[in-house]
Formats: sequence, structure tokens, C-alpha cells
Amino acid sequence: MEGKEFMERLKKEVSKAVVGKEDIIELLTIALLSEGHVLIEGIPGVAKTTIAKAFANAIGLSFSRIQLTPDLLPADIIGIFYYDQKSGEWKTKKGPIFANIVLADEVNRAQPKTQSALLEAMQEKQVTIEGTTFHLPNPFLVIATMNPLEHEGVYILPEAQLDRFMLKIEIGFPDKDEELMLLKRKSMGDFYDVQSIVTHEELMRLINDVKKVEASHEIIEYIYALISRTRSDERLLLGASPRAGEHLLYAAKSSAFLDGRDYIIPDDIKKVARAVLAHRLMIKAEYELEGIKVEDIIRDVIEETEVPV
Repeated sequence: MEGKEFMERLKKEVSKAVVGKEDIIELLTIALLSEGHVLIEGIPGVAKTTIAKAFANAIGLSFSRIQLTPDLLPADIIGIFYYDQKSGEWKTKKGPIFANIVLADEVNRAQPKTQSALLEAMQEKQVTIEGTTFHLPNPFLVIATMNPLEHEGVYILPEAQLDRFMLKIEIGFPDKDEELMLLKRKSMGDFYDVQSIVTHEELMRLINDVKKVEASHEIIEYIYALISRTRSDERLLLGASPRAGEHLLYAAKSSAFLDGRDYIIPDDIKKVARAVLAHRLMIKAEYELEGIKVEDIIRDVIEETEVPV
């Protein structure tokens, strides 16, 4: 299956359970094929969980949801060793992290110690339970959600953890046509179960094909120019890290693949730049008070950086 066909079939299948949100589905697919992770920011009730579950079902992967709370412990996520009195043996009870797609709902509600349990899983694709290492399913995608309006009972995500997410996606209110369609379909019961459109073997083949997408020397230079420009922008307290450059490259490869090409063009990089960079850049307080947003700086950086021919 080619990338473009895969994307079209995936959007069509997910639309059985989700109204619109095609751009969100494409970004989730880019993260999955790039073996990255996603941070979704949005208020309650904008279908974050529905999108994640429909996406997992459409690609035939196992799915688990973790509702993060302040009293949640690392063992509640990764699992525990316990003594089975019947067999007289110590056994392992694996936690909800052992799934292909893990939805970590309200990730900033968990205490830092619990959040750190996610870090090893996201970075190393493995967890450690009582000194024993367990590998996580492959592919492995964490979709973490945050409510941007809540400031009580939450913990600030450290920059090191934010940098682990390949993409940040913001989900707002649907437009008028989408919300009317949603209400009509709800009224008629016009929603259906999402079926898998791809086998695990086919999906792993697609992931390997993405790695073969070519990035010319000029494209590599262009990515570096964008990243380095963020570090010299006087409005930013913190520019993009080298990992941001890696994620920009990998996401651009997936974007090119889903567009039916085996090589990256500058438009692929521009397409994913906002989602890759927005959560990594920190604006100086004086400029933030002037109403300048991260998105404005990213737009300026893209416009001011020479595009390779």
C-alpha cells in the first residue's frame, strides 16, 4: 500500500466515528509513521479521546487509556510484581502502558514522579519493573492530552518532557458546518464502528518505507537554518533543540510519504514546522506581554529563511 492511498483510506474509515478533524488524523499518522509521540491541547469535549480510539481501531492496534490524577503512582502505569499465593510464585502484572497506542489523559495532572514513568517509555520504548526491563509493543505511540485553561491541581510539564513529544496539536471548537453535522449524526445515530484497514505487517512496512524517503543536502541545510534561526531570535528565551531538528526531519519524511513522494520538498517541512516547534520555544516575558505568540515567531522564521531550490 502506498502512502497516499493509506492516508485516504484511513481518513475515510475514521470519519465513521469522527466528524472532520482530517488535519488532526494526518498529524497523528505522521507521528505514528515517524515513531514519535503527540501532545494534544484542547478543552474537554472536543473529541480527543474519540479521535485517539478511532485512529487506533482503524490501524488495528491495541489501545489503552490512562486517566492521570495527582494520586496516580508509577506502578499504576507500568505495572507491578506480585506474589501469587495459589502458585507460590512471583508474577508480573503489566500496566496500561503495554499497548500500541496509549492515551494519557490530562498528563499534567500527574505528579512529576509519575510523569517520569512515561519518559522512559517514550524515549526508550521500554519500562523497568522491580529492576526487570520489559520492551513495549511495536509500534508504540503516546498521545497525551492537556487542558490549557486549568491552572489548579496541575503540574507544569518540564521542558525536557515537552521536548520528548514530536508534535503538539491544538484542537479547538469545530466550525459551524462540522458541529451541525455532528449534531445531525448524533440525532440519527449515524456513527459506526471503525474497522482496521491495515495489518500489523503492512503497517511496519509503511514505517520502514518512510525511513527510506530521501532528504537532500539542501533540505538538511534548510532544516538547520530554521532551527538555528530560532536560537538567535531576540524574542525567544529558548530556541529549538537538536532533537527538534531530528523530529522536523522525520515528520517531513512522513509528510512526503503520505503525499506520494519518496523525497522531501520544502513544503513538507513548512507543513509540520508549527506542530514540531510550537511547544519547544519559550517567549521572553516582555514580548509575551506585547501579545506576540509562538505561532507568530514560527511564521516569521519560515518567511525569513531562504528556501532551497
